[in-house]
Amino acid sequence: MIKKHLTLSLFSAVALQFSFGQQRKAKFEPADDACLVFVGQDLAAVGGLDNYSNGYSDHFKIPAGITVYTNMSPGDESFGYDNKGLDGIKTKANWGAGDNCAQYYLNESNYNNSMIAIGLSMVNHEKEIGKGERDNLIKELAQWIKSTKRPVFLRIGYEFDGWSWNHYNKKHYLKAWQRIHSIFNDMNVDNVAFVWQSKGNGSDQDTLEAWYPGDDLVDWCAYSYFGNPDEEMLVFARRHNKPVFIAEATPVQEKDNLYFNADLSNPKVAKHIWEVWFVPFFETIAANKDIIKAFSYINCDWSSQPMWINNPTFQKVDSRIQESDYISERWNAELAKPRYIEGSDLKDQN
Repeated sequence: MIKKHLTLSLFSAVALQFSFGQQRKAKFEPADDACLVFVGQDLAAVGGLDNYSNGYSDHFKIPAGITVYTNMSPGDESFGYDNKGLDGIKTKANWGAGDNCAQYYLNESNYNNSMIAIGLSMVNHEKEIGKGERDNLIKELAQWIKSTKRPVFLRIGYEFDGWSWNHYNKKHYLKAWQRIHSIFNDMNVDNVAFVWQSKGNGSDQDTLEAWYPGDDLVDWCAYSYFGNPDEEMLVFARRHNKPVFIAEATPVQEKDNLYFNADLSNPKVAKHIWEVWFVPFFETIAANKDIIKAFSYINCDWSSQPMWINNPTFQKVDSRIQESDYISERWNAELAKPRYIEGSDLKDQN
């Protein structure tokens, strides 16, 4: 049984490079075709906290990892919130997509066994980062990650190819990545895995190669799974011998290039969504178990958050699994399979 091998000292700094008892090229990559289960992407969505008690963790097992977000874009504004840089790491922030604070999870004993995945935005500031003008923020983040003493997956400039919303400059994006990686190395932050994430569709192999920071600077490849599996990233990852993290996943339906209702609180819709989204999602993971070694499910009511109210993709989405008994039952049955790693499968270090 896979789970019998998962009580190793995962958070040991010495064991991080080759975790779970089997030598692999990637940091934190589980062995034996196992798959880490992450949940995100805001405090209410995840729950399990005093002031956030109706999220995923209040209805299901604590996940192996939590997904949070931050930025290196000080001075930018988002839905009435002014970024200071590293918002949502040590203190609570809300830029229109729910409350965020990574430190809250570290302070809560429920999450002693949980890893952290950080989506690090650098939109509008990749040039300054590459030139060294945000080194103070890089060093602060590096020190915080080091202090967590647990595995952290850092998604630098996630969805780099989201041209219409991230609009990164390739030259400056790659220089920023190199600088962040270099400073983390200089500070001996060895409990971090560097994750390179595409938006999940539309980028061919040439585009991926052009934007790739390099094998020596990337630990995991990743992509977002909303409509369809990204065969391009799977091909790319196999060629570069990297594990894959489905770093963002939530059920949206696509028909004729239009997105429509994926409200799991509606019983009729929920049954349909299970068949057209969840079943293919888990089939994708199973069919690619050699490289898809982690996924993060976004368990939130997108339709209630200001950032998404006018967004045609997410404005009618409520992806909270606990809202549907039908999906909850099937979700629990799927995750009961021995290959899925949840928080209870990881050794408590306290």
